[in-house]
Amino acid sequence: MNKKWVCYDIDEEKVQNIKEKYNLTDLVANILVGRDITEDKQIKVFLDPTRKDFYDPFLLPDMEIAVERIIKAINAKEKIIIYGDYDVDGITSICVLKKFLEDRGIQISQTIPNRLNEGYGLNKEAIDRISKEKYTLMITVDCGISGIEEIKYANSLGIETIVTDHHEPLDVLPDAIAVIDPKIKNSKYPFNQLAGVGVVFKLIQAISKKLNLDEKEYLKYLDLVCIGTISDIVPLVDENRVIAKLGLKLVKVTKNIGLKTLLNSLGYQNINSMSISFGVAPRINACGRMGQSEVALKLFLTNDLIEAKNLTDQLNEYNRIRQEIEKNIYNDAITKIEKEGIESKSCIVLSGENWHHGVIGIVASKITDMYFKPSILICMENEEGKGSGRSIPGFDLHNALCKTSEYLQKYGGHEMAVGLSMHKKDFKDFKEKFEQYAESSNINEITPIINIDKQIVDKELTINNIKDLEKLEPYGEANKCPLFLYKNLKIDSIRSLTEGKHMKLTLKSDNNNIITAIGFNMGNKAAEFLIGDKVDIVGTLEINSFNGIESIQFNLRDIMKSL
Repeated sequence: MNKKWVCYDIDEEKVQNIKEKYNLTDLVANILVGRDITEDKQIKVFLDPTRKDFYDPFLLPDMEIAVERIIKAINAKEKIIIYGDYDVDGITSICVLKKFLEDRGIQISQTIPNRLNEGYGLNKEAIDRISKEKYTLMITVDCGISGIEEIKYANSLGIETIVTDHHEPLDVLPDAIAVIDPKIKNSKYPFNQLAGVGVVFKLIQAISKKLNLDEKEYLKYLDLVCIGTISDIVPLVDENRVIAKLGLKLVKVTKNIGLKTLLNSLGYQNINSMSISFGVAPRINACGRMGQSEVALKLFLTNDLIEAKNLTDQLNEYNRIRQEIEKNIYNDAITKIEKEGIESKSCIVLSGENWHHGVIGIVASKITDMYFKPSILICMENEEGKGSGRSIPGFDLHNALCKTSEYLQKYGGHEMAVGLSMHKKDFKDFKEKFEQYAESSNINEITPIINIDKQIVDKELTINNIKDLEKLEPYGEANKCPLFLYKNLKIDSIRSLTEGKHMKLTLKSDNNNIITAIGFNMGNKAAEFLIGDKVDIVGTLEINSFNGIESIQFNLRDIMKSL
């Protein structure tokens, strides 16, 4: 599929000013300007954040009320339970709050709903169990903002609730004694994109301030806060960047035995946002997807090295099983798409018997990436179906479900990702109406866009320049790894790797400089080009080290023949 390449329009005067003022390379200054990071305070916090760059936690709604209630519970030795979520954000949220409160001399319990038979968020059956065990205070983390009925039910049973969440609130807030969420309307907090664990971090920061504790009492948990923040794919800008940048320093020297053991098992030479996103997060999430989130929770809470190793082995095994299940569903879905000719439609809607609904969201994401079309996959079990959907920029998937809701039991999510359930008998009608809606939305006219940070030339391709790009890390949502355009290169060699899956090239510039390029999952493109062809490439810049020799390599995102 042809993609549209768009280079940022750069103000060269700003680039020169920032370059000189902060002693930066041209590449780094260009990227800062292209991403509209041009004010002195912005640049300082982006390049070198400190603990002084955290906002006042008491600016969050209901923070004062929550802190006073928790301190009262600590002093009275009340029975407190934390109610969390089964993903990395939820699990790290529980661990941070539990460890912090237990350091204050009070025992804390926790509960996580089982993804497979309870689903996300609060439920009345769990609240019944909490009531029977005589808990008087429930603190939700990474959930609760939409639990209107459940919190009302908890109130009726004499359980007081403090909600900490980061999801979009409904028109009506739950009747809790405190609701802390930066997305609440009229919130005075300067940043509303915190992860759930980020909100928990602000809570323990506020309690620490109120109790006049040393800063280290909350800062020491930044390793887990960083893990949850990066894993939840919230924008790594503003306060999230402060959390991630400072937190990664702690992750590298973490005293959390479970986290350290897990990291050691992954074998990464460099611990950065990518090793968190592609190494740690999938393994923690795999537990939740397989209905075993307690394993990941125990890992981050244990102080026993042998237990940590056993739990890490379990996590890695769950991840292996998750990958195998995911691969089987993916292959089954691709077979159905090709057999039924679905790739010619404006969207992809599929169902499968006994697909594992804990992993179909990942498969839907891969299907959407492959075909650049919104996709919905439904797992059919007996007469019921549970599904996940992923979209492309320009098509509001949640709105599409609103238009087809007559065939759905439940649905939720946002423009780019949704979850849904339906009766099996309604699938055919849902599929037909959804496809009609997608067709009327002119999806086929939407062209994928690659936003390019800068076009580069030979003289800029130096080892020192590439290393200087590390100042822009950690990379993540809203702070992607920079993409560069290099034009008019002559193909010197080209071949496919790993049974045709990948593509490797050597390219020669007009000045006869040799550039190596690797295109992962681009092996099918190798047949489109010949040695001697002139091409333009877009990709990230990397330093490849082999036998002690460093060289520059392009990690390709796209390639086309030069005009």
